[in-house]
This record gives sequence, C-alpha cells and structure tokens, in this order.
Amino acid sequence: MAREFTRVGVVGLGTMGAGIVEVFARNGVDVVAVEISEAALARGRATLTRSTDRAVAKGKLAEDDRDALHSRVDFQVGLDALHAVDLVIEAVPEHLDLKRRIFAELDRVCRPDTILATNTSSLSVTDISVATQRPQQVVGLHFFNPAPVMKLVEVVRTVVTAADVVDDVEALCARLGKVDVTIDDRAGFIANALLFGYLNHAVSMFETRYATREDIDVAMKLGGGLPMGPLALLDLIGLDTSYEILNTMYRHGGRDRRHAPTPLIRQMVTAGLLGRKSGRGFYTYEKPGSPKVVPDEQTPAATQQAPESAPESTGGSAGSKPAGPAAVTTVGLVGVGVIATGLVEVFARAGYEVLSVDGDVAPTAGISEAVRASLDEGVARGDLSAADRDATLARITWSATLEQLADVDLVVEAVAEELGGKQALFARLDEICKPGVLLATTTSSLPVIEVAMATQRPADVLGLHFPDPTARRPLVEVVRTVHTSGEATATAQAVCAALGRTTVVCGDRAGFVVDALLFPYLNDAVRMLEAGYASVDDIDHAMKLGCGYPVGPFAVLDSVGLDVSLAIQRSLYREQREPGLAPAPLLEHLVTAGYLGHRTGRGFRDHTGR
Repeated sequence: MAREFTRVGVVGLGTMGAGIVEVFARNGVDVVAVEISEAALARGRATLTRSTDRAVAKGKLAEDDRDALHSRVDFQVGLDALHAVDLVIEAVPEHLDLKRRIFAELDRVCRPDTILATNTSSLSVTDISVATQRPQQVVGLHFFNPAPVMKLVEVVRTVVTAADVVDDVEALCARLGKVDVTIDDRAGFIANALLFGYLNHAVSMFETRYATREDIDVAMKLGGGLPMGPLALLDLIGLDTSYEILNTMYRHGGRDRRHAPTPLIRQMVTAGLLGRKSGRGFYTYEKPGSPKVVPDEQTPAATQQAPESAPESTGGSAGSKPAGPAAVTTVGLVGVGVIATGLVEVFARAGYEVLSVDGDVAPTAGISEAVRASLDEGVARGDLSAADRDATLARITWSATLEQLADVDLVVEAVAEELGGKQALFARLDEICKPGVLLATTTSSLPVIEVAMATQRPADVLGLHFPDPTARRPLVEVVRTVHTSGEATATAQAVCAALGRTTVVCGDRAGFVVDALLFPYLNDAVRMLEAGYASVDDIDHAMKLGCGYPVGPFAVLDSVGLDVSLAIQRSLYREQREPGLAPAPLLEHLVTAGYLGHRTGRGFRDHTGR
C-alpha cells in the first residue's frame, strides 16, 4: 500500500516552485509554501495568483476551484514551518552548496519519516543527499516548466534511495495526473541531457554567424517540427539557469565538449542578458517577464512574404542579396525516389511547368503513378479540387532523357545520396543546360561545393534542402557555397516563396541547420539507450511530455530510417571530428542487421504488427 501524502512542503517559490505548489493544491493536497523572506514570499504568492487567474480566464479552472486551491496553501517564511509535512520538495536555484545547506536544515526540522525531494534538473541527487542523516529517504522529483501543464516527472533514485520511497513517490505522481519515468542519478537525467547539448550547439551556430537567430529558430520549428526554436527556448528557460545546467553536465557527465557552455552564454549571463526574465536575451522583450518579442538592432528589416500566385512573381525575401532573382517558369526535376515524387507535385501545384526526368522509362512511369495517386488522395481529403488536380497533371511532362532539360530555367536534382553519382549528373547538366540556369541539389549530407565543382558554372549551383516529408514541411534550407552568386541565392528564395515555403539561408556545412542540430540529439538518445540508462519508451516519453516535442527521438529515427540517420551522423562526424558526434555503435549494428525502421518493419521498435 503506497503511502498517503496529505501535507507537503515546497521550498522556493520562483516560477518552478510556485508551479509545483499549484500542482499539489489543484489535486487536493495541503501545501506549506516556504520562502526566505516576506518579500520573496509575496512574489511567490503573486506568481501563483497570476497562474490560477490565467487558468480561470481561459476556462481551465472554475473560480470556486481556484479559491479552494488557494485555501490549501499555507505561505510561511523559514524552514521551521515544515516540521509536520510528509514530503518536502526543494526548488531553489541550481547551486549545490545552497541545496546542501537546505537539506541539512530540513534533516533537522522534519519528522524522521519525512521524504526529502529535490527538483534539481542537473545536479547529483546523491551529492545533495549526503548533507542529511537520511540519504535513503532522499529522491529527485524533477518537474518540468510550467509544472501545472507539463505531464512528465523524472523520479531520480540514488544508489541508497529506499525502494519504498521510490514506490511512494511514483504513486504520488500518478495521483497528481503526471507520467513518471524512474531513472538513476546521472547528470542531466533524460530530458536535459538530450535537450541541452542541442541548445548549446544552436548557440554555437549563432555565435559563429552561420545563421541568424531567426533562421535557426524558424528552421527547427518548421523543419524539425519542434514547438519552439532553440534560442527562444533558452530565453524562456533563462540563460543563467541554462549555463548552470550545462556547466554541471560538463563537469559531472564525462566532460563532453558539446556540454561545455558556449562562451557567448557565459558572456550574456555576465552582462545580465538572461532572457525573458531580464527583458533581453537572444531576443529583446517588451519588458522583463514578458513573452512579447519587440524589434531590436538584429531584427531583419522585413519578414519574408510568399507571393499569392507564383511562377509569375519573382519577389524574393527582404533578406535577399542586392542582386535580383532571375525569372523561373519551367523546372526540371531529376530523380525517382520519394523526394523527387514530392517535389514534382509541389512545383506543379504551385503553377510551374515541370519536366520530370530519369534515365529509365520504368521508374519514370512509377513516379507518374505516385504523383497521380498523391493528387487523388488530395482530392479525396478535400485539399484540392478535381479541376486543380487535372491542371496540376497537365503542367507535368515525363521524360527519360536529360537532354530535354536544355530549355528549363531551374534544375533540381533528387537522386541517391552518392557523391560520385551527383557529380556525374551535374557535369552532364553543365553540358546540356543553357547559360544562367540555376542548378540545385537536394542533398542532406554531402558538400554542395563538391557537387558544384563538377560544373564550369559553380556560381549557379546551390543546395535546396527540403526536410522530410517534402510535401508537408514548410521549410527550405538554401545552401550557399563559397562560389554561389547573389543572383542564384535570390532566385532560389523567390522560387521557394512561390512554393509557399519559408527559407533559411546558410553556408555549406554538413547537416546545414536542421540536420546539424537534430541528428546529434538523436545520436545522443541512442547512446543513452545503449548505456542501459533508460528504455526506448521512457526516453520518447521524456522528450514528448517533458519538452513538448511532437514525437520522441526513437520514433523520429524509425520514421527517417536508421540507414539515412547513420549516413547523416557519419557526415557530421567526418567534417567536425568531434568525438561526441561519432555514430553510436548500436545505431551502426542495427543498420548492419537490416533493422532500418518503418520500411523494413523493425528499427528501435517492431512495426510488423502495425
């Protein structure tokens, strides 16, 4: 029988602590909410009041329930008020010495049977527990911000935490309507260990001016399917908090250089640029604590606007190079795979005359059938009319010879990810196509410059990376090489705008923006599984429920394909030679065994019965 917790204490009433108070009080548990001073107590009370008033305004909490919630909270100054509680949760800033002092005092104040829990997101629970005479009753209860909304709680046990303590807090999480994952005491636990390497990498990308803050955030929202861009997320978390988490994980998590805080984070913290809480971080906000972003010196002059109709329109984004875009009315698509099929449909539906080419008649017939089937499905769903479908098909010409590309304005290559094959193709396109034609590769991992140098016109060559699934992702990464002209870039941006896509412009580096940030995170998840730290389901739950990701990392890997993921990870490692980027051996072994994900019926999960 699990222990019944009727009265709990919460120490520290910042955003997280006040949120934890609300979680317990909403669920009928009496709470003693403790702060260090009357002023801090007033701030905590105000935070709780704002949160519950917002819930009432949104219709998520009745006024009577709000009033009952507040009646369950006893606000007190000083730890002595916690002498009769069943459980204490500490939620003070991430400083080990401070937490140890609090736990030593709680050990003195609280009843012998009281469970002591820390909400630390990165510090060792073991290091905190040794400040007490009851380490077997100390556990980590890591809630996620905002605590009343986020469903996940990481239950962190040390090597001496009693089994009944773990059982009791797991039952408590269920009572609170939370989903718990129980894990051992390791720096960053699951969610932060995977999240903050990704966030730190995004800061490095911005610091080196590889891409703008807006492009990085837009890329990961539209191309990665994430609810928030990494730099905006860091502003929400707080750069001081993020610095402490990264620093702790670096010092206690094996000194992986990808967790060493990027110098820019330390500089911003020193300058008081902490994110939303201070009114300025990577972005500038209307006032401290406000979520509203206001323009500053880094804000682009104008945002990209997609034309209403489009091959006829050549207007690019305001961020284009001074050189104007060239007119594009006819597009050649080379390839027969899933990406080529999607692009034929995307360009034709946008109004372009499309010539779909491959050297073999049979595969071309296959792509024709696939495009027609996709359009028929669109009609069945009500996404387009039968007349629009027929008009789209009328704009597509099917061919088996590259020579028919002689008069197109743009060629997009979507053949297999093999450098020699792409170089041979571009050499032929160089001979066939008229001068000034934009030549684009959809490669996701190969160096665009190596493809471009197979031609005598490298200024006209760039990358157009359409993140998968091509037909649905609204993002295109426009990849410039050191040779790519301003006109070529402007033309690519105008064409993508005509497709209704948002573009981010970046340099020719492995992975570009999206894959360079996404795949190391996926690789880290495989390493975590490989080490036996957590299961596939627990890791996926942690990232979905704790970080708000639409799907977990293993669901992504099985969908993308483990072989594709391995190839991208290898390209990232080859270019940077960063040990932390080396592909996880488990990923390599699964690919060798033929477990490639959905398309083979088995990857990290078994899909044969679905």
